[in-house]
Amino acid sequence: MSATSGRPSSEVEQALKGEYAPPEAMDIEDVPQSVINVPDGGVQAWLSVLGGYGSLCLHDYIRLFQLVRGIPGLLRPSRRVVPVKYQLDWVNTTVLYVLHGSTSGLLYVFCMFMLSIADPHKYYQLVLSQGVGMGIGSGLMLVPAISVQTHHWRLRRSLAMGIVMTGSGVGGVIYPIMLNRLVTGSAGFAWGVRATAFLTLGLLAIANAIMTTRLPNARQRGPGTKPDMKAIMTDGPYWLYVLGLFLVLWGMFFPYFYLQLWVNLHGLPGNLAFYTIAILNAASIFGRTLPNMLADRIGPFNVLGPVALITSALVLAMFGVKSTGAVVIFSILYGFFSGAMISLMPPAAATLANGLHEIGIRLGIGYFVSSFAMLTGTPIAGALFDDGDQWYKPIVFCTIIMFAGAACIATARSLVARRKRTQRV
Repeated sequence: MSATSGRPSSEVEQALKGEYAPPEAMDIEDVPQSVINVPDGGVQAWLSVLGGYGSLCLHDYIRLFQLVRGIPGLLRPSRRVVPVKYQLDWVNTTVLYVLHGSTSGLLYVFCMFMLSIADPHKYYQLVLSQGVGMGIGSGLMLVPAISVQTHHWRLRRSLAMGIVMTGSGVGGVIYPIMLNRLVTGSAGFAWGVRATAFLTLGLLAIANAIMTTRLPNARQRGPGTKPDMKAIMTDGPYWLYVLGLFLVLWGMFFPYFYLQLWVNLHGLPGNLAFYTIAILNAASIFGRTLPNMLADRIGPFNVLGPVALITSALVLAMFGVKSTGAVVIFSILYGFFSGAMISLMPPAAATLANGLHEIGIRLGIGYFVSSFAMLTGTPIAGALFDDGDQWYKPIVFCTIIMFAGAACIATARSLVARRKRTQRV
């Protein structure tokens, strides 16, 4: 607070700087207290959490193509040199790339219906409807559903964001099982996809009705504190953190897309191969909430660093996953820690912001950069595996880059702690 300002400062400074920001990081002279007050609860806050939760339930719909791989006769081998499973890697990762990189478009439900009339044997129709269209729609919903929670939460911000992120895990359990029953049953592919589209339409209608913002947007704020793009683009710890996320996410989705194939090629039960995805997503529900509760107490970075390290080590542990029990245990552990990794990313980025006005843009930049890792990581791992059908190549590749990412996150954490002069970051 400037010495020339006569307004009370303690509550205003607390609300602006958040739980972990340094006292000297804010210029709050021209910010009205009514604008920056954060209630940390209330009906609107919990409805926004519920709305974000509902909108993220559909984000694991890409598991459709994990299902498609296992349906006999639904996809025939392509005449092209590129194998079917490699083509599907690009469909899946295109969704992840656009999901985390897009900022406009509300096409999700429309493209689900387009997917229902697509010929599953024609690669370009799957790419356009699911890979591009649904990815753009998802990208529109992801960052707002997360960043709107900062309008309502400060002390329990990590927990609120974690609860919202569990929606993806719940959707990852429900959608594959629902699609498996519909597509392989009397409904068939087209009406199976349409049924899930109608369910998604209902979820989005409710989510849009109950999510609310409290703070004015950039045009409504008028003169006052604005995001300093130059400071953000030259913030060393922030970009080291983004690099760490890029490297970890570059390899993190390999088990999600290849664990089923691993189970099948090791002669384990076929039903186990299908339900590995459900186990991964069910375990991630707990991973997206419990670590975030701890992060509210000791700081997001203090939890994110160890989680990134453990997740990296678990990829290496795939070498020993050769029995039914080992697959189940691995799925539970990897689902938990990879889910924690995903849900801790937003609160850690919020920690680096110099105020509520910067959180959205830092989240958007982080997701945009990391989207390129999601686009290329799984296809690279798939190409390494296809080169002689040797598992050690993709496993070693993913492990090394993920350990490098964990090291970057740990270094960023040290720099942020030094800058803020506290170990609670």
